Amino acid sequence: MSNQPYISILIPLYDELRSIPEMHSQVTDACTRLGRTYEVLWIDDGSRDGSAHALDDLAARDPRSRVVHFRRNFGKSSALAAGFERVRGQIVITMDADLQDDPAMIDDFVKRIEAGADLVSGWKKRRHDPLDKTLPSRLFNAVVSRLSGVRLHDFNCGFKAYRADCVRELAVYGGFHRFLPVLAHHKGFRVEELIVKHRARKHGKSKYGVKRMFDGFMDLLTVLLVTRYRTRPLHFFGIPGMVLGGLGVLILVYLSFLWMFGYAIGERPLLTLGVLLTIVAMQFVGVGLLGELLVRTTIRSQEVFSIRDEREAPAATRAAIYAQPSPQLGPSAPPMSGRELPVSAAEEISEDARTVTVAGKPNPANPAVRR
Repeated sequence: MSNQPYISILIPLYDELRSIPEMHSQVTDACTRLGRTYEVLWIDDGSRDGSAHALDDLAARDPRSRVVHFRRNFGKSSALAAGFERVRGQIVITMDADLQDDPAMIDDFVKRIEAGADLVSGWKKRRHDPLDKTLPSRLFNAVVSRLSGVRLHDFNCGFKAYRADCVRELAVYGGFHRFLPVLAHHKGFRVEELIVKHRARKHGKSKYGVKRMFDGFMDLLTVLLVTRYRTRPLHFFGIPGMVLGGLGVLILVYLSFLWMFGYAIGERPLLTLGVLLTIVAMQFVGVGLLGELLVRTTIRSQEVFSIRDEREAPAATRAAIYAQPSPQLGPSAPPMSGRELPVSAAEEISEDARTVTVAGKPNPANPAVRR
């Protein structure tokens, strides 16, 4: 593509004023060493701490930086959705703005995409977070991996790389940013995993609390419905239906035997419970999940975010920067399948030999990845 960057760095942020200058400096250094044309797209998710003014100044000084301002805080999924619609590179790198992701690893992500992956998800194997964040995260990742069939260790890591073709087909809303590897795998894209260096937070505090766990599991039910059970929702409803319906039928059968032996059951609370278990519970669950199906097929970006303003360098300036044609990205490798071959190509790096293994076996095709 002429006059277009090869790499797009997408950084959503909310109230990260103190991190912006250092984040920009580190990303610029990493991309400059890489030697490829790039752009940095900042999505300001309704910040109120002065981040908006800092980003505007940054866009005025650096023609490679673009800024999108939301009118209010819409959430990370909406920020990524807005960014995915606007990125221009063949490879898209997403990062958090809190400096916990190391931009020096952008090179590793790019190499994995160029080697054939469609989506490379970061794995914070050694996390520098308190236990009240790491333990719930491990539980959440284990449940998602088990139910979705995508054998990744860290679904919540914001450090990811995508081919542009993959990004164009991912619908992101609600809390779906946690499940982008699941959505991509469902569409047949090749999903891999890369161990990343995780750093302690330097400024500010985490924007996520305990409520994120509840939201995540609710979003997981939606993702399962619109991926694995999209064309067979009866299978999704069948498991809770059999459990609740079975309990309800057992109660009603028990009461029927009592009635046959002359006992009065008309005023028993157990009769009401049996009826409720077989009817009302499934109605609530069914109506809610059918509503999710409708949302999944009719959602539009205008419904999940509203943009206040956009800033970028003039077209003539961008044309001069990207005048040199970028190399064309080669075709992706076919997706892995079968229970013997997990979707994750998780890398385990030995501190001494610094060798790389893929899916538990030596991988001579790939060089050792820099930590």
